[in-house]
Amino acid sequence: MTPENNAERIARSFTDARRAGVALPEFPGRFPDSLAQAYAVQDRAIALSDARIAGWKVGKISPPFDGVDRLAGPIFADHVVPASDNLAMPIFAQGFGAAEAEFLLRIGTAPDPGKTRYTTEEATALIDAVHVGIEIASSPFPGINDHGPTVTVSDFGNNNGLIVGAAIEDWRDVDLDALPVELWINDALIGSATTATMLDGPFGAARFLFELLAARGIPVEAGQWISTGAVTGVHPVAVGDRVRARFGGRLAVESMIVAR
Repeated sequence: MTPENNAERIARSFTDARRAGVALPEFPGRFPDSLAQAYAVQDRAIALSDARIAGWKVGKISPPFDGVDRLAGPIFADHVVPASDNLAMPIFAQGFGAAEAEFLLRIGTAPDPGKTRYTTEEATALIDAVHVGIEIASSPFPGINDHGPTVTVSDFGNNNGLIVGAAIEDWRDVDLDALPVELWINDALIGSATTATMLDGPFGAARFLFELLAARGIPVEAGQWISTGAVTGVHPVAVGDRVRARFGGRLAVESMIVAR
């Protein structure tokens, strides 16, 4: 099977499974050998999905793969929801599901599509708001996180939803590294950390994303979100769980987990 045929098979299998809300017990093809091959699968899946991209998730690759320490995937508009009481977010019940406490950056100024390198300061200048939130990671393939970053990238980076919580006021004057973040599942504290443990932090995630999308020829739009990475880790969830993320002891986001 050629790399092109393999990419088509993987992309079509994942987009079909996501539309139908069903699991894929086995990975639908040969694992991509490189991040370039994985992003080729993702590009094809984006085209097949025919959905509007409202943002991008960025995740950590640990240990780095071929010298790259982050990955990205699209977040579609119908999967972005504002935080509210009694919110329910779906996962693939027979696939993979997790919740991640994250800082969300809103892009205020679209980057120059011809610019391929950024400093963190240049990337930060394009951001106009910082919110707290939860990324719902879920895939039809239950082993998506068990076979390396190329598999994760192949299925939209394992994203299945974004909960947008409250804005952090005067965020340019706030040291995000100093804000403690907690993730609770069913009233049990599962993880706690700060962004000081996250490579070069949330704005470094924006820098990485702008460079990656420029290299892939994908335009970035003002108003799109960047989910900058799991502060306390990737925490598996099951149908019926209640998750709650707390930021700085003052802001919180929560949701019930339901079956897609």
